[in-house]
Amino acid sequence: MENPYILMLIALTILAVIDLVVGVSNDAVNFLNSAIGSKAIPVKKILIIASLGVFVGSVTSSGMMEVARKGIFVPSEFYFNEIMYIFMAVMITDILLLDVFNSLGMPTSTTVSIVFELLGAAVAMALIKIYTTDSGETAANLGKYINTETAMFIIFGILLSVVVAFSVGAIVQFVSRLIYSFHLESRPSYVNALFGGFAITAITYFIVIKGLKGTPFYKDIKHLIEGNLMLIITIGFVFWSLISQFLIKVFKTNILKLIIGIGTFSLALAFAGNDLVNFIGVPIAAWDSYAAWQSSGEAATSFSMAVLDKKVPANFWYLLIAGAIMVVTIWTSKKAKTVIETGINLSRQGEGHEKFQPNPMSRVVVRAAMGLNMGISYVFPKKTLAFVDSKFQKPVITLSKDKTYEMPAFDMIRASINLIVAGILISVGTSMGLPLSTTYVTFMVAMGTSLADRAWGRESAVYRVAGVLNVIGGWFMTALVAFIAAATVAYLINLGGIVMVGFLLLAVFGLIARNSIKHTQKSKEEKKQMHIERAELITINGVIEESSDHIAEVATRVNKLYTNVVNDLAKHDLNKLRKTDKHVGKLNDEIDGLKDGVFYFIKSLDDTSVQASRFYILVLGYLQDVAQSISYISRASFKHVNNNHKNLKKGQLKDLKHIDNKLSDLLEKISDVFENRTFDQLNDVLIEKQELLLDVSASIEKQVARIRTDETSPKNTTLYFSVLLETKDLVGALLSLLQTYQEFHLSTKEINK
Repeated sequence: MENPYILMLIALTILAVIDLVVGVSNDAVNFLNSAIGSKAIPVKKILIIASLGVFVGSVTSSGMMEVARKGIFVPSEFYFNEIMYIFMAVMITDILLLDVFNSLGMPTSTTVSIVFELLGAAVAMALIKIYTTDSGETAANLGKYINTETAMFIIFGILLSVVVAFSVGAIVQFVSRLIYSFHLESRPSYVNALFGGFAITAITYFIVIKGLKGTPFYKDIKHLIEGNLMLIITIGFVFWSLISQFLIKVFKTNILKLIIGIGTFSLALAFAGNDLVNFIGVPIAAWDSYAAWQSSGEAATSFSMAVLDKKVPANFWYLLIAGAIMVVTIWTSKKAKTVIETGINLSRQGEGHEKFQPNPMSRVVVRAAMGLNMGISYVFPKKTLAFVDSKFQKPVITLSKDKTYEMPAFDMIRASINLIVAGILISVGTSMGLPLSTTYVTFMVAMGTSLADRAWGRESAVYRVAGVLNVIGGWFMTALVAFIAAATVAYLINLGGIVMVGFLLLAVFGLIARNSIKHTQKSKEEKKQMHIERAELITINGVIEESSDHIAEVATRVNKLYTNVVNDLAKHDLNKLRKTDKHVGKLNDEIDGLKDGVFYFIKSLDDTSVQASRFYILVLGYLQDVAQSISYISRASFKHVNNNHKNLKKGQLKDLKHIDNKLSDLLEKISDVFENRTFDQLNDVLIEKQELLLDVSASIEKQVARIRTDETSPKNTTLYFSVLLETKDLVGALLSLLQTYQEFHLSTKEINK
């Protein structure tokens, strides 16, 4: 029975590579956000620095591998076959879970996922042992199999890191802003030098020295470090402060850029040292288990895995290869960029399009914060509050409108604090052998510094808080789903053996491929998306181009949606009507997003085309009317079929199909006009629209005649009139839109003469 386990090992190796890719895609946000968001260093240099950090962290992460071997369960209580089932369940679940979060662009914790997957799979296997053997044990004996104390310690440490990271980040950022304000250049050089000394000392001690603890390299320098803590810190602070002062005075170095560079390196190092276990710890433990079982000569179902209790350093080459895969992923992963955007958008200083929508909880939190702020204003003296406010006054940066894209999401002071605080907290946890969640720590530090830095103003607070709550909610969901899914997969593998493993692997590869295709399609859609968050200068020609694209896109989509509703209504197909209604909702959301972006659109207009803003607002208003009309038609049709009312009669369906064909021809012509910019043909389209309105009116009159003769269904009549009247409104909105566009086009031609 050796072959099944060899196949499992091969599968685990492949899964380890995939897990490295999907895991790093999610966790790259941890050490890249601050440097990318502050734009202190070019992106390519940031990636080079992070790559070096990941390499060094990978080869020094051996000490953390014990968590996967014995941190959650008691190895001696399981046999080899059971351990292999646990490891397979964990890896399959981990890849699927992380890939889903990556596709959604949501940062989650690879540490939490691996801990709860190990816990879920081990609990499932322990319960199987308890209830399928004659040991006389019950669920009350579960503590015999699970390392309860260690597991609770790890879970508590992860949850505590959320509160500590947010609080420490907020406090340090507040104090730093009082020292620096937003005017770095006006601070004396010695202040910058002392800040550089503190930052680099903290990084070198906690990341390099503390990070080496538990690795094979530590024993060579152990005698120099232990017992000399204060001396090392003092010497380091003086040394780095002097180096910082020298660099500032002689080379005119921006010390914050240096801190961000070193901080990015150190946080990448801490990430690899702390999180590599999440990706390859389980497969390495499986290889060690296999080697021990093979040399024992015992049956897989009777060989105890007590061997995993021993501390065994990970193979250096495994770590090196894993580091190389992580580096390649950092450079190439598109999903990593999506996750990074989420973190930067939630912490940015300026306004812009908000990814998350407000919810009741976010509104309550914001109101409570406003109330607390009012309370503080009564408690502290006005002079003190005025002094603090003066430190948070942001400088007015005058950039030409075509250069606004160069504005960073936040300044280098905040980026430095994010990196320093996160690096220290993660490295302290690592040195204690505690697998802290680097995602939780870095994300909550960034949110804490954002709050303290007053980045969440009245215009954005409710959206940002909603985003933070959504991300944190996703973290708790990660733990719950990881536990249940891993337990379920472990049970299935125990039930079906290697055949079930093969089936589950096919499901994994299929789902990953599907998610990748959907993510690629979504990325392409977002490039065409109608959010106006542009930074380039917009001229009159730019307004024409922008609005023409919107009209052509809406005409094409409304054409398809209207035809779908009519066809699905004729077939009484509830499922297709439901899908169509979802697409209609998406169209409405995108047009709402356009209207939300009007402020930024108008801000980006050049001085010669400001009059075009009124035209653009009118165009968006008419597009919204069109979208609302098709939305009403879709919803009314879905409700009718969902309530199991009678089908529309043949005469009604025939008239609707006639109107649909005429409307389809019209919308195709509108789409062609605006795609090809042949605006001189608008008059012909307007004439055709008048004919369509007459057809709709004729259909209404026919239905009135039917009611007076043979119509017996009031529900059919209600739906039919609703569709016709809303079609009339839709055509009317298109008519107004084209008339407005024709007038603007003619006036623009006169100006250009």
